[in-house]
Amino acid sequence: MSSGLRRMLTASAARRPFVGQRASNLQRHASSPRLVLSSRSRLPNVTSATTHLRSFSSDSQTESDVGDKSGKKKTMEFQAETKQLLDIVTNSLYTDKEVFLRELISNASDACEKLRHVQTTGVETTDSDRPLEIQITLDEVESTITIQDTGIGMTQDELISNLGTIARSGSKNFIAELQQAGSNDGLDIARGIIGKFGVGFYSVFMVAHKVEVTTQPATGGPATVWTSDGTGTYDISELDEDVRQDRGTSIKIYLDSDYWHLLQENKIKDILTKYSNFVQFPIFVNGNRVNTVQAVWSMDPKEVEYDTYVEFYKYIAQAIDDPLDILHFRADAPLDVQALLFVPSFHSEKYGMDRMEPGVSLYSRKILIESKSTDILPDWMRFVKGVVDSEDLPLAISREKPQDSALIMKLRKALTRKFLSQLEKMAKISHPEFRKEPKKYMDEFYREYAFFLKEGICQDFEFQSTLAKLLRFETNKNTTRNLVSLDEYISNLRPEQEDIYYLCAPTREAAALSPYLEAFENANIEVIFIYTAIDDFVMANLDKYEGRKLVSVEKGDIDLSKFQSEDEKDKKDSEKDDDDESADGSEKLNATEAMDLCLWLKQSLGDNKVASCRPSSRLVSSPAIVTDNESGAMRRMMRMVDTSDGTRDSMPLPKQNVEVNPSHPIIVGLYKIKDSEPTLARVMAEQVYDNCLMAAGLLDDSRTMIPRLNDLLTSLVKNAQQEKKGDE
Repeated sequence: MSSGLRRMLTASAARRPFVGQRASNLQRHASSPRLVLSSRSRLPNVTSATTHLRSFSSDSQTESDVGDKSGKKKTMEFQAETKQLLDIVTNSLYTDKEVFLRELISNASDACEKLRHVQTTGVETTDSDRPLEIQITLDEVESTITIQDTGIGMTQDELISNLGTIARSGSKNFIAELQQAGSNDGLDIARGIIGKFGVGFYSVFMVAHKVEVTTQPATGGPATVWTSDGTGTYDISELDEDVRQDRGTSIKIYLDSDYWHLLQENKIKDILTKYSNFVQFPIFVNGNRVNTVQAVWSMDPKEVEYDTYVEFYKYIAQAIDDPLDILHFRADAPLDVQALLFVPSFHSEKYGMDRMEPGVSLYSRKILIESKSTDILPDWMRFVKGVVDSEDLPLAISREKPQDSALIMKLRKALTRKFLSQLEKMAKISHPEFRKEPKKYMDEFYREYAFFLKEGICQDFEFQSTLAKLLRFETNKNTTRNLVSLDEYISNLRPEQEDIYYLCAPTREAAALSPYLEAFENANIEVIFIYTAIDDFVMANLDKYEGRKLVSVEKGDIDLSKFQSEDEKDKKDSEKDDDDESADGSEKLNATEAMDLCLWLKQSLGDNKVASCRPSSRLVSSPAIVTDNESGAMRRMMRMVDTSDGTRDSMPLPKQNVEVNPSHPIIVGLYKIKDSEPTLARVMAEQVYDNCLMAAGLLDDSRTMIPRLNDLLTSLVKNAQQEKKGDE
């Protein structure tokens, strides 16, 4: 075995370089608002810091004359550039100072992983029977935290090399040595190594005024002590022979007074649970183990039992219910990713609570990088809970955020595509392996999470067509209220039908009684019922599905004549031959009379209300409708979010296009009395117009009709009394 490889095999995990990727990462991070230099040492500009970083080498420290003349103790001094960057690390780089514990635990885990590999290669080590573990001891008297691992430890040269130089990574170089040596299991070992960024160890100076590192190499040799206050120098010496040091590395942290609250055992446990709960080696705090939950996402899905999934879901989501669905997979593009996603059995937004935060956390090698990440899943998937872990995820220097935004976007798309594929399988009726799933999809998932799918259609245009396939609707033909997909709707189309028709109404009952539905019912055309404003948004955003336009039945230019049978066409022709009588023998306005009434209506109601008025051939039992109007549901929603002074005219109703039914008794009667009883005719015209608005969902306040209805009832009563007197 080469001496270089042997040194790397005995390297400690407590040394992660300032940059493990490209030095340009610092430039990128330094330009962010979070990078503010402390008052102790300010660089003239960030570019110079990047230049200094590129010039770092293992010779970035010099030996001072200060020290023990016996040669057992040396005082080493950092170069000026290193001092400045160390100041950035300890005062400006991290947004959350408690993250130092995550970094040190990650280093300790790496040290244990390296020793485990050394032991498998047959290299003799001290205390080979001693378990690999991490112990944390809190001392309130000395105000210290001691983190001790039983890993590989370091020699004095390695200690100087790894802790005396910021831009160095013992873990990264360890992996490189394995690859150069052609180790067959190098890839598996590399997956267990967390450290890639040497900033980690120096984060301890955010909370400490002094740090003491004592290390005993597992391959033998004297123990070494490294001490620094994180300013300009560090001391290094051999440990006194009468002081016992077990194999591994011990880091004693002397806390600043501002951080004495970290001496509370519960506080340390909370930090460990948040960031390092899935580290593969046991972590103890004052003798009590903390990390007892397995990283289930890293296990083979075939070997995980359902109860294990449920237990992990309740832990990661802080939930009390069992998951509705589970998605556990591994992918290698665009990154090597392990993901475990859960769909809860219910969500909280429907109860009027605040908008949910994202439910999936981002890990790298089982270490938390970003809790409830906003980057890895689209916002409409915020109901999903779980974990995404990538071994080679590019991270910012502080390891608090992903770095490569383009790569993260690709990862986001890959995860979304996988989740939607899972939903398609759940919803697919014909799939033999999922024959019980349609009921689960319709009765459990869709009724709980349909809103989020619809939100996705309005936001996530790349997956709009896939999401549309997952939508389900009521129609005028499914009287049992069974929901149908758009694909099923298309499969039931009449041969001559090209478009998909829908009707927006407050309830199914209102939709069934809508005057807009009459012509479609007569033509035996299926119409989709939608009930909310977001449904209107969905239809407007989709516009087309499988090449077919989505058309509201409230449109005025709909021609249904092609759906009429020969008998129906003959019936229409006979009605045209007799303009004064409808097919059932009742009175009907001819074309001239109908146009005359339309002109009168437009004049009586006013140009500010009516844009146009024309006879309609689509109405059957209703006297009139308004067409090409704005959505009633949309208008109600807009009024809810209106921030003006609240007056009625803050959102004036646009002019409406009115269509009248020439064969309806009300329209025929209105034509007859418009000249003989103009006052009554005007009141009736206004009531017919408001009835049209109400049917379209556009009447903002129906209470305005009450005085007019009272007048009509009074007139009706008087006429009835006069008729009674006439009969007497």
